[in-house]
Amino acid sequence: MTESIKRVLLVEDDEDDYLLTSDYLQQVSNYQFEIQWTDSAVEALALLKQNKHDICLLDFQLGSLNGLNVLQQAINAGCTIPIIMLTGQTDSELDNNALDAGAVDYVIKSELNTTRFHRAIRYALSRKEVENERLERIKAETKNRSKDKFVAHLSHELRTPLTSILGYTELLLSHQENTHIQSELNTILNNGKHLLGLLNNVLDLSKIAADKLELNNANIALDNFITDLYALMSVTAEDKGISLNINTSTPLPLEINADPIRLRQVFINLIHNAIKFTDNGAVTIDIWLQTEANKNTLYFTITDTGIGIPQHLLKTIFKPFEQVEDIVSRNEAGAGLGLAICCELLKKMGGTIKVESEENVGSKFIISLNLGDLSNTRIEPFAFNPINAQAPEATLPQISGRILIVDDIKDIRNLIGFICRSFGLSVCYAVNGGQAVTKIIEAQVQGTPFDSILMDIHMPVLDGKRAIAKLRSMKITTPVIAVTAATMKGVDQELKLLGFNDVVAKPVDREVLYRALVNCLGININSSGIETQSTDNTSSPLVNTEDGNLIASQQTKDNVIAIQLDANKLNNTSATSSQSTAQNLEAVEVSKRFLIIEDDQDAAQITALLLNNLNVKTQIAHSAAEAIALLTSKDQPTKDDFYDRILLDINLPDANGLAFSKELRLLLPDSEITIISGNEISAKTLAEFAIDQALLKPINLAMLKDII
Repeated sequence: MTESIKRVLLVEDDEDDYLLTSDYLQQVSNYQFEIQWTDSAVEALALLKQNKHDICLLDFQLGSLNGLNVLQQAINAGCTIPIIMLTGQTDSELDNNALDAGAVDYVIKSELNTTRFHRAIRYALSRKEVENERLERIKAETKNRSKDKFVAHLSHELRTPLTSILGYTELLLSHQENTHIQSELNTILNNGKHLLGLLNNVLDLSKIAADKLELNNANIALDNFITDLYALMSVTAEDKGISLNINTSTPLPLEINADPIRLRQVFINLIHNAIKFTDNGAVTIDIWLQTEANKNTLYFTITDTGIGIPQHLLKTIFKPFEQVEDIVSRNEAGAGLGLAICCELLKKMGGTIKVESEENVGSKFIISLNLGDLSNTRIEPFAFNPINAQAPEATLPQISGRILIVDDIKDIRNLIGFICRSFGLSVCYAVNGGQAVTKIIEAQVQGTPFDSILMDIHMPVLDGKRAIAKLRSMKITTPVIAVTAATMKGVDQELKLLGFNDVVAKPVDREVLYRALVNCLGININSSGIETQSTDNTSSPLVNTEDGNLIASQQTKDNVIAIQLDANKLNNTSATSSQSTAQNLEAVEVSKRFLIIEDDQDAAQITALLLNNLNVKTQIAHSAAEAIALLTSKDQPTKDDFYDRILLDINLPDANGLAFSKELRLLLPDSEITIISGNEISAKTLAEFAIDQALLKPINLAMLKDII
């Protein structure tokens, strides 16, 4: 085995013992030691603080200052070096004290020539290596978390302005009076779509790298899928002056199971590239089904007569950020992500992609998809007719309803409003969640409730998440659709858990928005027209009472839920309040009261919102001092000052959560205490501090349901 060089700090005030220990160290197999010797406790402490050594052998007796003091001071100063304490005498109490102070082992000098010393050295070095690996892993995870946060923020910041750019350009193109600037508007539109494509590619690649890209498989009608692809890409081919052909050489299954959006993305990318790099000739798509030993594989080849790819570059084109320089210089530039994403998407779908190419002759991309069992799927000849594959004009049946659009950006409000009015809907606007809540209540008081709400997530004053919590706490069941630029994994599920009925991504796709509205409005659209269905999504009517308050009631099968709202308090929507969002909008029957002690305002707020959705009243303190002030502010506490449970963060700015729990137990002896930590806490530690249970971050709705 190759010897590994390790740096040893030997702290010993006896030169004979130093020489003896050095000799025994060299006898430890598989290691070569570089020894630094010091006989000074002060110098030893300074060196230990630097954390530059792999191991330290520390003599217990160092003149006036013993090694135990050096050990304790070094550990307190952040020393992470494994320290083995050496002593000339046997003393079990000394042994225990050294281990309690942070030493990894305790060796008597008379044992330096035994296997026990060798074992102690190997154990200490192994422990150091494991610790180094753990730290590297934490650094990598921290870096990945930072990257994910950056990507999510980047997505939001870029998608929001692109919504306005693309939407308003299409709006201008639809007006006949702008015919004279149609060319300029198309240039803006095409470049805006190009930017969106680049953004989507970067985000997709980031999701793939982090294993956060989700596939949503569904049954795909293969003939319609192929026809739609042709209808879309034939226009691009015609503009280039080349032909687009589709051939099938075997019968094909009527349905395949895959992610339709991602599969479409793969083929659009490949066909677009083929057209882009072909100036003369044709792009041909061949499709066939191959069955061998009960394995069904669907093959596609996309062949062009373009400029081709040099042989020495064929192995790199499926790698991110790789481009063929000669091609890029002669054609449109790109980020070099498209083929890499196609390759990764096909892998996730159980498929493959290969390429064959010859310069100045053309390229052929071969795609395979494993279809699995087709025993219950009809397989028939597919007769493709280009005449029937004309892109149909999108015609969406008119629908009716009253919609509230909530977004702090005026351009996006107006754009979504224009789209909704084109559907036949009546539109109102709000600039933030606070104004939206007020308008929703006013509309119900006046007997003209909204049929659905489109709500942005990131807004000042009151954002979408807190607004939906406030609405649901009032038992207002009006369907609310989240409109957001956040597209990372888990966002849809999180928003639906908070109470949103559906989620529409920015930039807003007209047909996607239409389908979401149709679903939320309970409208059934079929070949004979539109049929309105009765739904359970109607909002609770509100009526005025003599004292100026509002009462909202909703008749259910078993009971009537009543909610009393203070109209004056409804207008107070400050996001800086340390109270739960729903503290002024609480149900009459609140079964639990929780105290949340968490210094992170966002974490505290989302926990409060989730609990509010579960009919729990909450109060927030951001430090131990704030919690103490809250709990001791009254000489005679009332029943409203009692908390069923305390959610206590383990890391507070002014206290350790474990230690602080003892003080809380004295103030609230009947309350249950739940410690919240980023690390697992042992049952022994929970029992030691009289803590009822622990929750591991991040906190979610399911966890909170379990503890209520």
